[in-house]
Amino acid sequence: MLGIYSIQKFSSLDFPNKLCAILWFSGCNMRCPYCYNEDVVFGQKQIEEKDVIKFLKTRIGLLDGVSITGGEATLYKNLINFLKEIKNLGFDIKLDTNGLNFDVIKKLLDLNLVDYVALDFKAPKEKFYQITKTNKYEEFEKTLELLIDSKIEFEVRTTVHTDLLDENDINKIIEILYNKGYKYKYYLQNFFDTQKGTIGNINSQKRKLDITKIKKLIPIEYRNF
Repeated sequence: MLGIYSIQKFSSLDFPNKLCAILWFSGCNMRCPYCYNEDVVFGQKQIEEKDVIKFLKTRIGLLDGVSITGGEATLYKNLINFLKEIKNLGFDIKLDTNGLNFDVIKKLLDLNLVDYVALDFKAPKEKFYQITKTNKYEEFEKTLELLIDSKIEFEVRTTVHTDLLDENDINKIIEILYNKGYKYKYYLQNFFDTQKGTIGNINSQKRKLDITKIKKLIPIEYRNF
């Protein structure tokens, strides 16, 4: 049963320029081998919506927003109504998503229920199945184009494990973003070895990305490099 798996009651880092709470939703429609949120991806609902709303009411005036993440939060069937409740409390909402649920994301934008989106660009089309274990690159691409054409502020990010993605793969992603008119920063996140295991039981990467070989067509920020 998909739903809210856990809540982080405070973060100053997850939502740009805002203090927020983070809601982790269970379930995901990808199986990325480097994912270390196995407990969330394969977990079930632990927290009721009413308890989250009760908590958020105590944080009105103290927090600016709520970050919705997972797993993949767009799988949650009552997400739209739930986010309406959060917005009615006066909070901004950030959505972390892999972009596969185009219809849900479009509806969230149409209803002005999200204020910021972080979109994971897992891999170029040629390696999309290898990384995600899904054949839905076209659905992801539709979401990317939707966000580019919208007025919402968003970021695109890629997790880099060089056993899976090399400099050529990253440059392909950069070229795609550049050609589609992406205007914001592109975030490259170095694989973070938590020592607790990953969905794909992947080992530490043998080398770090050689950032001198990365094209500078768009602004890039490196995280944990």
